Amino acid sequence: MTTISRLLVLFSLVLASTVTFADDVVQRGQYLATAGDCAACHTARNGQPFAGGRVVPTPFGAIPAPNLTPDRDTGLGAWSADDFYRAMHSGEGHDGTSLYPAFPFTSYTKVTRADTDAIFAYLKTLPAVRRANTDDTLRWPYSMRSLMGPWRTLYFSEGEFQPDAGRSAAWNRGAYLVQGLGHCNECHARRNSFGAMVDDPFLAGGIVPVQNWYAPDLSMGAGGGLAGWTEADVVALLKTGRSLKGAAIGPMAEVVMRSTQHLSDGDLAAMATYLKSLPARDPPRMRESGADARDLALKGRTVYAEQCADCHAADGRGKGEAYPPLDGNGSVTDPTGINAIRIVLTGGFAPATAANPRPYSMPPFSQKLSDDDAAAVVTYIRQAWSNKAPSVSPNDVRAYRSVPGG
Repeated sequence: MTTISRLLVLFSLVLASTVTFADDVVQRGQYLATAGDCAACHTARNGQPFAGGRVVPTPFGAIPAPNLTPDRDTGLGAWSADDFYRAMHSGEGHDGTSLYPAFPFTSYTKVTRADTDAIFAYLKTLPAVRRANTDDTLRWPYSMRSLMGPWRTLYFSEGEFQPDAGRSAAWNRGAYLVQGLGHCNECHARRNSFGAMVDDPFLAGGIVPVQNWYAPDLSMGAGGGLAGWTEADVVALLKTGRSLKGAAIGPMAEVVMRSTQHLSDGDLAAMATYLKSLPARDPPRMRESGADARDLALKGRTVYAEQCADCHAADGRGKGEAYPPLDGNGSVTDPTGINAIRIVLTGGFAPATAANPRPYSMPPFSQKLSDDDAAAVVTYIRQAWSNKAPSVSPNDVRAYRSVPGG
């Protein structure tokens, strides 16, 4: 088989949905819209699906997500399939204006024309809802849409996903979903001062803007945020919200609830195959722990024995899928300590999914633990057993005790 022939075969496999209704354009579009988690932004709380009204917070101000129903005046009723593709692929609105990257066209540009057409066909079947879009509240100078021209030149690479002929069909399907529709890098990457993703290394983790959670590095190799995970662990987390390695907490819980639990087993396995191929990471730079940090960890061991060991076990290995392990858990050892602090303070709530409709949850300890005690127990679990993460301080706890984005 020639290289060109192999590319064509791979490309056809990437385009083909693994679900049984692949030949029905509207149903395939519904599946793809779910894979893209479109409803998460474009549906207001208790609102009509896809009718907009939900405000997307950014460090530069708030941007309301628009109405995607086929209402002619306030939704997509006057749009063509070409208009919709241009928005997804090029980040340009119906009137030719540059869209702000709160809409992740920086990832959706990789979605194929066939798939954007299917999503558009599905959206056109929704009940039309008349709901006018409100204006954004971006601060000056970010409110100057003309600045998007230079931003796009510097930080936006337009282009559909191109299959790798040297990789399997499963790897290509997984790469297509993770890089494109899944737009995983929009959370799992650092951002620079202009709000652009830092994607080298790719999917290396970062703080979710405004929501103030740390989205972990997704490499399963040595030094990665998912080091020690198997592909089955990844599939289990995306399908059920839990695995033997940890549970989906914070913003990821909503992603699992709204999107990934509804994907086919084949697509979830493909995503895991792709993540498995991400390169190993350099060991994190550890700062020296002073006497205060060592004393804090010793105090934390006592707090852990009193408050945590019954569920998570004295050795930090947890108890099955009900109580996740803390030893080797990326949410415990993330570079910032944000996730561990927030879970101790506000609790940990895994999503209810079809495969796990009544998940175990961790209660909040904000009323039981002082800032010193919370810092002590978080420092302890970040440095106990095989964990080797930096300590946190009582000031760190105070900073996140009332932080928005919970």
